[in-house]
Amino acid sequence: VVDADDLMEEMVATARQVSAELGKLDGCTPEEIDEIAETVGMGALKYFLLKVDPRKNMTFNPKESIDFNGNTGPFIQYTYARIRSVLRKAAEAGYTATGYDMVEPNEKEISLIQHLADFPATVAEAGRIYSPALIANYVYDLVKEYNQFYHDYTILNEPDAAVRALRLALSQCVAGVVRSGMSLLGIEVPERM
Repeated sequence: VVDADDLMEEMVATARQVSAELGKLDGCTPEEIDEIAETVGMGALKYFLLKVDPRKNMTFNPKESIDFNGNTGPFIQYTYARIRSVLRKAAEAGYTATGYDMVEPNEKEISLIQHLADFPATVAEAGRIYSPALIANYVYDLVKEYNQFYHDYTILNEPDAAVRALRLALSQCVAGVVRSGMSLLGIEVPERM
């Protein structure tokens, strides 16, 4: 038998340790470090439990759940924080997510748009069959798709202002859906990480 309080404390401590080892806490105040460790640790625990179909058995692995790569809460949280960072930098540079109405989206952008459009149906189906795993796995697939997009295409350094605006709008939409999906799972997403 595992005591829930002990498990939660262990997850927060593990999140603090892993985040520090990866340099994700550099430049943070002690209060920010505590808040990020709490958010990431609890997000890792909740996500790991909720990503599995409720009708299936699973074995909880604390180290696996805190990984910043793969189908984990911290991976999703980190992607959200990355998007928020891009949007902050865009605002600082005076870039907006407007004026892209004449831009023809590329194949990857269309794929992201289609994936975003699936969110309401995914939430409805998750509610219908009482399976938060559908939302968890949808959000993971969305951030995987976004990370591939982020890797393949420039956003802030895009010379065409209309294309840049489209990519910023897509980034805003992805961040909003990630935040909404994770909120439905009871998981916070940090602005910085």
